[in-house]
Amino acid sequence: MKFLFDFFPILLFLIAYKMYDMYTATAVVIGATFMQNLLFWLKHRRFEKMHLITLALITVLGGATLLLQDRAFFMWKPTAVYWLFALAFLGSHFIGDKPFAERMMGHTIEVPKVIWKRLNVSWFAFFGALGIANIYVANFYMQAEQALFNAAGKKVDIDQCDALGGQLLELCQHAKLMEQEWVAFKVYWGIGLMFLFIIAQGFYLARHMPEQANETVNEESEG
Repeated sequence: MKFLFDFFPILLFLIAYKMYDMYTATAVVIGATFMQNLLFWLKHRRFEKMHLITLALITVLGGATLLLQDRAFFMWKPTAVYWLFALAFLGSHFIGDKPFAERMMGHTIEVPKVIWKRLNVSWFAFFGALGIANIYVANFYMQAEQALFNAAGKKVDIDQCDALGGQLLELCQHAKLMEQEWVAFKVYWGIGLMFLFIIAQGFYLARHMPEQANETVNEESEG
């Protein structure tokens, strides 16, 4: 349930994108992230650090996207977010008394210190890899967009492909297709990989929890 709550702004982004366009979807995801923080506060009377960080990044970078009206900039944004998270995990590995992974989950799970450090490094690697993957997929759109602009001799709104003809129409449709491929990667692959990564971490943590904690969990499940 928490997983769905954490990712519902992205799901709303996808719905808005399918119904309207990327810029409308950007405004929707900013508003949804504000709502996410508000609902969390109303229920728990506190804010979650990860939600606040995400809100700050989406508001600043999403606001810049709406101001600049630049799709390429928007597609670079997830990489910036992923890499900032990666740097946060890496920095906490050397600064402070607890790595970021332990700060997030240590209040509910008890495992040896070395396990938290390994998890912290894995989160760093995961977000770093997601950032690279995003650049790779977004580059297909950027190449298609540049080919369209070069052929037209000016910037072209790919949401208005029907107004074009001939080669420009084909190039515009191809650019739109590459945009849709990137959105699919961002939503489906991004959420899917995150879900699998969290499950894998759950199994890893379970292996290293104290025996007493595991017995307690088993007793509760049997009762």
